[in-house]
This record gives sequence, C-alpha cells and structure tokens, in this order.
Amino acid sequence: MQTRICKASGKEFLIFDRDIEYYRKLSGLFPYLPEITLPTLCPEERTRRRFSFRNERRLFYRTCGLTGRRIVSNYSPESPYTIYSQEAWWSDEWNPFKYGRDIDFSRPFFEQFNELNKIVPQISLNVVKSERCEFNSYIGECKNCYQVAGSVYCEDCYYGSPYYSKDCVDSLLIRDCTLCYECVACDRCYGCNFCQDCVGSNDLYFCYDLKACRNCIGCAGLRNVEYHIFNKKYSKENYEKWKRENLDMENPEKVNKILEELKRLKLEIPHQYAICEKTENVTGNYIYESKNTHYAFDVKKCEDCSYVAQVVDMKDCYDNNYVEENEACYEYMGSYRNNRVLFSLMCCTTSDSLYSAYCISSSNLFGCVSVRHKQYCILNKQYDRDSYFTTVRRLADHMRETGEWGEFFPMSISPFPYEHTVAKDYF
Repeated sequence: MQTRICKASGKEFLIFDRDIEYYRKLSGLFPYLPEITLPTLCPEERTRRRFSFRNERRLFYRTCGLTGRRIVSNYSPESPYTIYSQEAWWSDEWNPFKYGRDIDFSRPFFEQFNELNKIVPQISLNVVKSERCEFNSYIGECKNCYQVAGSVYCEDCYYGSPYYSKDCVDSLLIRDCTLCYECVACDRCYGCNFCQDCVGSNDLYFCYDLKACRNCIGCAGLRNVEYHIFNKKYSKENYEKWKRENLDMENPEKVNKILEELKRLKLEIPHQYAICEKTENVTGNYIYESKNTHYAFDVKKCEDCSYVAQVVDMKDCYDNNYVEENEACYEYMGSYRNNRVLFSLMCCTTSDSLYSAYCISSSNLFGCVSVRHKQYCILNKQYDRDSYFTTVRRLADHMRETGEWGEFFPMSISPFPYEHTVAKDYF
C-alpha cells in the first residue's frame, strides 16, 4: 500500500496493493505501450474530472451542422463544437477521416485532441438504438422515454434515471422496476409510489427499506410481510378500508400526515451501515449481486472492480461511471459493451482503444473522435497495423514526457461549462 498526495486537492490518499496489481495487470493487456502509471489524483478528484465531461439535463435548441434543421442538443448554440442531428450523425453523408491529421510531436497530445474534437461532428444527443426518445441524453435501447438520463433498456419512462424499467416516472437510480412513481434506489419493484430502498416488493406507498413485501403503506424496515400500515398488521379488508379513507394522493394534508408518521418510524428502526445485497468482499453503498468490488456506489453485477459508480454488469474495471457491460476498462465514462478501453468517453462496443471519444464498434484507436467500424486509427487518420503500433508507442512515450500519459482528459478541454455537468451536481 502507498500513500500519495492528490495534486488537485492536496490531500493524502491510499493506493492499495490490489490497485497496484490491477494497474500491473492492465499494462499487460497493452504490451506495446508504457506501463500504466499510478494515479496522481485521489478517487474523488478523478471522478470529478470525468464528471465534468457529462451534461445530462441542460438541453438546448440549435441547428444541425449538416442539414440546417432545428435540433435538440446538450451542446448550447454558443458552443464551438460541430453538432449533427442523430439522423445526420449516423448517416453516411459525412466522413470522420476527412478531419484526420498527423501527430505533432512538438506539442502536447491533449491540445491536439481538443482541436480535433471541436471540428469532428458530434452527435446532438447520445441516444443509441432507441425509438421516440428525442429529449433524453446518454441512453441506450430505450423506447418512448422523455427526460431520462443514463438509462438503458427502458420503455415508457419519464424524468429520472431508471435502468431496465418500464412505465416509471420521477425516479432516481431504480432498476428492474415497473409502474413506479417517485421512487429512489429501488430494485425489482412493481406498482410502488414514493418509496426508497425497497427491493422485490409491490404495491407499496410511502415506504422505506422494505424487502419482499406487498400492500404496505407508510412502513419502514419490514421483511416478507403484507397488509401493513405504519408497521402494524391489518386484515386485507381493514387494509383496503383504511386505504380508501386515508390514502388520497391528491390531498396534501393526508399525504403529509403519512410522511410525518413514516419519518417517525424511520428514526425508530435499525439502519444498515450500507445497502449491500447478495455481495461478497465489497465496500461502498447500494451494491447488488457483486464480488470483490470496492469504493463502489449504485452498482449491480460487478466483479473485481473499484472506484466505480452507477454501473451494471462490469468486470475488471476501475474508475468507470455511467456504463454497463464493460470489461477491463479504466478511466472511462459513458456508454456500454466495451472491452479494454482506457481514458475514453462515450465509446460503444469498442475494444483496445485509448484516449478516444464517441467511437462505435471499432478497435485499436488512439485519440479518435466519432469513428465507426474502423481499426488502427490515430487522430482520425488510418494506419496499417504495423505502423499503428509503432506510432502509438512513440505517441505514448511523448505523452509520458509531457506528463499526460496515464491521465484522463483534463477538465479544461471539456465541451461543457462546469455548472452544466454532473460534476456540479455531485461536488
């Protein structure tokens, strides 16, 4: 274990033996590159840096750079970036290699990447394989959704951040839920309203920390029960009678009365130090079905991961956010189904790539933007296989000399104002 000083905050942070082993293992996946250096920022500052590149909820009207049509985008009209509508960006009417350039070894790499990133067309909103989802950002394989962010495999959901859910409104980090309203951190729930930390339950109202329960109102900390109101057992008939007489969702006075009683119950029941379900050797909070996962928050089905948040179905990943189905990815944020992608943003179904953004179904990329179905490319320029590996090694050595190697993109080249990003939301 090593103690280091974070170069951003000036605070001490630890690099554990398991972390050092991970970086060594990661370097073995890229034998043609210098070793992955140990982090110079603490986990919080690394997260803040990644989050500064993500604008989820500030949407603007602007003009498509290809068609001239009015579009919705998370890039403001004043942004210097080239923005295409989703239809135009996915079309064959433009070529990302038109913007390719040679590496200038007399200048820092991030400076050159930033210049490329500004002129290569960006997609107006990151919406992948979705239908009727025009006012959303960073979603994949969704249908009929509105104002959701970071969601995958959702249908008919509005306002929030659901995953694998259907017919849910006003949610925060719910998974595998249906017909839920105003729910927070719930998993596998059906027909629940105003609930938090509930799992495997249905037909709940104003409940907290219920598991495998149904038909409950204003309850907290219960397990495997039904027909309870304020943690007291009722017959089915009396439960339905109380519900008819007292549960009026349109009456603020009655709603507040239930909330006040729930608040009292929440203070009386024991609370878990962390929400961890079906886990082994984990640290963090809101961890489900995971193993050997540390410093993790809002994760599910993860193994051998650390410093991750809001991720699902991951293996051998460090410093990942807002992703699903990744393996052996490091300092990555954005989309899903990637393998061995490092220091990158919003790449999808991509492998063996570094320092790239918005690339789709590609491999062996370095410093590329909006490249699709290609391999062996650097700064959007095509190379043959041997030249690619030789040039990438030279470029990585150059970055090591400039102090850029092993670091994620600096916040200074984010396309979004800090106050529009999730970095501002969290930090």
